[in-house]
Amino acid sequence: MVREDLRNIAIIAHVDHGKTTLTDGLLKQGQVFRDNQDVATCVMDSGDIERQRGITITAKNTAVHYKNVKINIVDTPGHADFGGEVERIMKMVNGVILLVDGSEGPMPQTRQVLKEAIACGHKIIICINKIDKPDTRIGGEVEEEILDLLCDLDATDEQLDSPILYCCGRQGTASLSPDVPGVDLVPLFETILSHIPAPEGNPDDGVQMLISNIDYNDFLGRIGVGRIDRGTLCAGQEYAVCNFHDTAKKGRVKIVSLEQFDGLGRVKVDSATVGDIVCFSSATGSADISIGDTVCSTNNVTPLEFVKVSEPTMEITIGVNDSPFAGKEGKFVTSRQLRARLYKELLKDVSLRITDGDTTDCWYVAGRGEMHLSILIETMRREGYELACSNPRVLYKEIDGEKQEPMERALFDVPSEYVGAVIEKLGQRKGELVTMNPIGNGARTRIEYVIPTRCLIGYRSEFLTATHGEGIMSTLFEGYAPFLGDIPMRFTGTLIASEAGQTTRYGLYNTQDRGTMFIGPQVDVYEGMIVGETNTDDQVSINVCKEKHLTAVRSTGADEKLILTPPKIFSLEEALDFVQDDELVEVTPKNIRLRKKILNTELRMKELMRIRRENAK
Repeated sequence: MVREDLRNIAIIAHVDHGKTTLTDGLLKQGQVFRDNQDVATCVMDSGDIERQRGITITAKNTAVHYKNVKINIVDTPGHADFGGEVERIMKMVNGVILLVDGSEGPMPQTRQVLKEAIACGHKIIICINKIDKPDTRIGGEVEEEILDLLCDLDATDEQLDSPILYCCGRQGTASLSPDVPGVDLVPLFETILSHIPAPEGNPDDGVQMLISNIDYNDFLGRIGVGRIDRGTLCAGQEYAVCNFHDTAKKGRVKIVSLEQFDGLGRVKVDSATVGDIVCFSSATGSADISIGDTVCSTNNVTPLEFVKVSEPTMEITIGVNDSPFAGKEGKFVTSRQLRARLYKELLKDVSLRITDGDTTDCWYVAGRGEMHLSILIETMRREGYELACSNPRVLYKEIDGEKQEPMERALFDVPSEYVGAVIEKLGQRKGELVTMNPIGNGARTRIEYVIPTRCLIGYRSEFLTATHGEGIMSTLFEGYAPFLGDIPMRFTGTLIASEAGQTTRYGLYNTQDRGTMFIGPQVDVYEGMIVGETNTDDQVSINVCKEKHLTAVRSTGADEKLILTPPKIFSLEEALDFVQDDELVEVTPKNIRLRKKILNTELRMKELMRIRRENAK
């Protein structure tokens, strides 16, 4: 049976190329909203962090109707840290819309997501987006870059002959020609119906459904999401669970609730058949199901092949906050509460790995990148958790008896006058230059590097400074390569509070000439807290709480004449990038503080001298 009344597509692209904005347009013109309904932009990015950062973190399902055809749409993340979401979604759809920025052209993550689509043999619709930008390069240049990328990825002749549309997601328009302005998204809807194949299969055969994604609900537990490959899935029935890569896995699941996606919501159904994308929950909370499992009829247990979830490349230590300010700002502060929350995250994020640490108060949390880990920490912080975090560190592998480390393919789009400064810094970090090409009229240059993952930790802020905020940086996991040895990552030292108290304008004024301060006046500090950085590789203890002594000639308002340099305020990611092995980031719902692991000044200096003596030997 061929389901001509159904199409399943995914929208894939590099980060910030307009996937969610285009989905907004499809939803609006697919009559999902009322004509007078006030709809927020990027409506698919439902999480607070997604909205604030302007990125998609998890894949979202929605559906629109056009000419009596239901179109299931999956909006996928563009950031490399969440590439695992894209890998899994490919088994859920029959075709993809490849979105490419009309100015930037194909970027590293464009290559990665397109590679996944080509490997699955999917039909491709190429949409060149943001054609309203003044520096767009449509009409030949971007199209040629896309064709070169398709050829490089060994696309079939049919995929090379993919239709090209010219879109403006923000205005909700699409056109088949770069010279003819679009009016609406009808050309895109028509291309989806004509080019993307309809699902087909036998609805009377044994059920076979691959779980491509996992949702989580506090009341229902794990919720499996996937597309039915064959048969008819019915609520209230019991099915077998198996896994292609884990032949020993054999379980049972009883479908309690079965739902299909429609617009931004879900609709309960009694049954679903071939091609339908559904989500289900079971009587046991689906505790035993995972991404990659296959739900089958009990009399015909045949698992579907599925790509393995990629292994993490970066790890961080999360522990109980033991600073002098512990418990003052957070709601959940104990090791029991932290452990329960971390392991709960595993129920919906299969890319995460959590293991118990050396003590009962810390855990090793591994993920696919800095952003992946920092978003987990930020989410916990907003929920009221208080914790301490170490610096991120890469996970090494031993391959053929040789220590190897993860590598990144990094692409930098910079103004041509700043190329020298960028190349100098990347050279210090053991980066290997692959290509360097001018873009457009030569005002900008695109540089491609292969560089160790650990060498990019903390580099993003340096890069933005070197390019005066005009540079664009994107990375993609390349693989493992032989370890390149020790490489210095931070060339500055720290200013450390020598006593507890509240900072004063006088104390800060007399110490700010030693480096860059991280705090302002009237801020509570404790001994061992990092309050600034120096230009030299030293640890300097300072008293930022010092008060000016009263004298007979002290004038009224004298302190107001002390002009302070504005402090450098860290975001969570910047704080994680800054700290080194002997430092921690204290994260609470109200503050982000940097501190030394050993807070006492005397004990810390003794430990520092011991390390220096050992290194001298």
